[in-house]
Amino acid sequence: MIEEVISVVRTVAQQEIMPRYLRVAHQHKSDGSLFTEADLATQEALTRELRKIYLAPVVGEEMSETEQREQWLAGDSGLWCMDPIDGTSNFVSGLPYFAISVALMRHGRSILGVVYDPVADEMFYAEKGKGAYLNGKKLPLKEHVPALCNAIAEVDLKRLSYKLAAAVATDLPCSSQRNYGASALDWCYTAAGRFDIYLHGGQRLWDYAAGYLILEEAGGRICGLDQDDFWAEPLWQRAAIAGLDPDLFLQWRDWVRSHR
Repeated sequence: MIEEVISVVRTVAQQEIMPRYLRVAHQHKSDGSLFTEADLATQEALTRELRKIYLAPVVGEEMSETEQREQWLAGDSGLWCMDPIDGTSNFVSGLPYFAISVALMRHGRSILGVVYDPVADEMFYAEKGKGAYLNGKKLPLKEHVPALCNAIAEVDLKRLSYKLAAAVATDLPCSSQRNYGASALDWCYTAAGRFDIYLHGGQRLWDYAAGYLILEEAGGRICGLDQDDFWAEPLWQRAAIAGLDPDLFLQWRDWVRSHR
């Protein structure tokens, strides 16, 4: 199944996303976020093609909240979860950091995840219990750093508490901090070892469904801000503390929690 999903994702990106890159108009949703005709066309194409592979309900970012919740409740035994373009603001602005994210979930957990960056032609993917890969190479791609002071942190500040965001800005225990604006790729870059640690104050289901599995299968560790079980965090807005190396993860988790 993973090869079929990879093929669908790559084809849809070539047909629906890249021809519109730098050429598409955009609108604002009620929450202020952007969407484009590329988002809608990609979601429709993915829904059609993925349901040919495995017939199941679909949760997509561009659905209404009511539809999303209905599909979630109907999909306990099998559910496709997708973000047609994660990083739409980057896509609209011409910043080459955006991706398609697709996950197959069962009983509320991801069992298959694919994240594709069509600009770099980087396909990240994983199946539960089978490891994580980038274009056929097993993740991670590089060794972890030995200490927190040498780590590169990917941190999304906008959903953190004021206290924690201020600590990140003024007292970060790491070498440096990044935020590129596409959560699905952030998970994958952490899985690859490009980022050493990761922090996000609250993600939607389609932001983490594929990326979580890819990082987990690469050997990473993940928890919430308040609970060690990431999946015990609120379904529709889960905070994430993560790291590729287990020891580094524990240092990062303890620092974050002591400053929240």
